[in-house]
Amino acid sequence: MKNWKQTVKILPQRISKAIWRFPLTSVCLIGATGLIWYMISLENSPPLMAEKLMYTFWVGAFIGMLVQFCVERFSEITAKKPALYALSTLLIVGYWLILWPVPELSAEISVRTLVAVFAMLCAVLWIPSVKNTTDFNEVALIHFKSVFTSILYSAVLSAGIGAIIATVDILLFDVDYNAYLYTLSLIWVMFAPLYYLSLLPKFNSQEELDLKYIDKARTYPKFLDILVSYILIPLVAVYTLVLLVYFVKILITLHWPSGQLGPMVLVYSAAGIVLYVLASLLPNRFAFWYCRIFPKALIPIVIMQLISVGIRLNVYGITEARYYVALFGIFSIISGIILSIKPVGKNSLIALLVAGFAIFSIIPPVDAFTVSRTSQINRVEKILQTEGILIDGKLNPKEEASEYTKIEATNILIYLDRHSSLKYIEWLPDDFHIYTDMERVLGFKPTYPDWGKIDYFFANIDGEKPIDISGYTVCFNLQFGSYLLKEEPSRSYQFNIDGVDYKLQIEQLSNQETKIAVRDALGTELASVEISEFTQKLSKNSSAGERLLDPEEMTLEKVANGYKLKIVFQNINVSFGEVQDSYSNYSAFILFGSDSKE
Repeated sequence: MKNWKQTVKILPQRISKAIWRFPLTSVCLIGATGLIWYMISLENSPPLMAEKLMYTFWVGAFIGMLVQFCVERFSEITAKKPALYALSTLLIVGYWLILWPVPELSAEISVRTLVAVFAMLCAVLWIPSVKNTTDFNEVALIHFKSVFTSILYSAVLSAGIGAIIATVDILLFDVDYNAYLYTLSLIWVMFAPLYYLSLLPKFNSQEELDLKYIDKARTYPKFLDILVSYILIPLVAVYTLVLLVYFVKILITLHWPSGQLGPMVLVYSAAGIVLYVLASLLPNRFAFWYCRIFPKALIPIVIMQLISVGIRLNVYGITEARYYVALFGIFSIISGIILSIKPVGKNSLIALLVAGFAIFSIIPPVDAFTVSRTSQINRVEKILQTEGILIDGKLNPKEEASEYTKIEATNILIYLDRHSSLKYIEWLPDDFHIYTDMERVLGFKPTYPDWGKIDYFFANIDGEKPIDISGYTVCFNLQFGSYLLKEEPSRSYQFNIDGVDYKLQIEQLSNQETKIAVRDALGTELASVEISEFTQKLSKNSSAGERLLDPEEMTLEKVANGYKLKIVFQNINVSFGEVQDSYSNYSAFILFGSDSKE
C-alpha cells in the first residue's frame, strides 16, 4: 500500500518531467489527443485533412524522441539543441506539406510512414549505446520494462475510470457514450506514451541521481527472468526443432511449400531475435545455450524460407508483402551470422542493421512499392505479349485469349489499380477503367478464377404487406438450415388441435434440402414439403432480383390428405452448387390446418 501511494504521489512529477524532457513529442501527443477528441465529436467520418494531421503528429512524436536522445548522447551538439528542435519542426512541417496535396492516404503512404517510424524507433534504441558507452542489451531491457509498465498502468486506469463512468451512468444520470472514447483516447494516446517516456533514464548522463536511477532501471525483474528462461526459451526451442525437422523433410521430398512458410518464419525470426536480446543479460544455462544455438539454427531456417519465397517470386512476381518477407529474410541471415560470431555486447548492430534495411525499403527506386509495381507491370506485359495481345508496345484486342491470360491479366491490373499504378503503364489509355474498358481495350471482360460456380441467392419478405392466414389453425415462427446438420438434423415440435395430438418435424436432409412434415400421434405423415426446388425456382424469377418480395412469392403451400401446410418465408439465404461449402438458411412462418369444407 505504501509503494502504491508513493507511485500515485510521484506520478504527476514523472509526467511533468517527461513533458519538459521531450517537449516536441509532448506537443505532438497533446495535439493528437485533441484531434482525436475532435474526430469523436463529429457525426460523420473525419475529414481527410484531419487524418493527414494525425499522421503528422505521430511522425512528429517519434522525431522528437530521436532528437532528444541524440542531444543526450552527443555532448557536442547539446548547445545546439534549439537549432535541432527548429530543424525537427521543419521536418514535421515538410512531412505535412508532402501529405497536403495527396487525394487519399493510400496504403503506400501508410506503409512508408510506418516503416520510417519503425526505423526511428530502432535508432532510439541504438543511439545510447554508440561507441559502447552504454550496454545495448540493458537499454533494450529498460525500454521493454517501460513499455510493459506503461501498458499495465494504462489498462488499470482505463478499467477503473470506465467502471466509474458506467456506475454514474447506471445509478445517477445518463452519460454520453462518447465519454468512454474521450477517456480512452486521453489515457492511451497521451498518458501511456508520456508515462513510458517518464520511465526512461538519461542513459548517458554522469550525474549521480541519474546513475542511481539507471542502476535501478536496468535491474532484471524476477518474473521476466522466469518468463524468458523457463517459458519463452523452451517454446522457441521446440518451434525451432519443428522448423528444422520440416527443413529435413523438404530436403528429402524436394517439395517446397507454396507460401505458408514465409509469415511463420518471419514471426519466428523477429520473436527469436527479441528474445535473444532479453536473454543476453541472464546468467542461467537456458539463456546461455539459447544465445549459442539460436543464431546458428536461424540461418538454415531462413535460407529455406528465402528459397520458398524465391519460387513464388518467380511464378507470381514481387508484391509489397513478398518484398518485405524477402528483405526480412536477408536481414535475419545477416543477423544470424553477426550474432554467431560477435559477443552479446555487440547486439546494438542488430538495431542499426534493421533501421538501415527499413530506410532502404522506402527509398526509390529500390523501395517496396516501386519494385513491386515494376515487377507486376513486366509480368502482365509478358503474359499479354505471349498471347499476342501486346505487340511492340501496341495493343491488339483478342477475345479468344486463354483462360490463364484472362485471369492473370485481371488479377494484376486490379492489383495495380488498387495501388494507383495503372498510370505507369504506357500502353494503356489514360482514362482506362478495368470494369468498363477492359473488353474494349484488351478484348475480354474481367475474368476471375472458378471457385466451383456457386450461385448465391438472398431474399426478404416485404413486411409491410399482409399475409393470408385464413383456413389455418396453428402457426410456428422457426429458423432452420444447413447448420442443423452439425447440431440436430431432425427437430420435432408437438402441438394439439381440438384434443388431437400432432407433430411438426423439420429434417435437414443435406446442405440445400430441408423437409418439413406434419404427422399424427401414430407417426403417419399427413402433409409435407421439400423446399430446395422452390428456392431454386424463386432465385430464377426475374422479380427476385429485387430481394424484397411479396408474401405470395415467398409462400410454399401443400394440400394433402385433407390437411394444409403453408410455409411463408421471412428470409431466404442460400447458395447452390455441388461444392461442400454450399449452405442454406431460412426463417419462416409454418402454418397448418384442415382442408375440410365444413
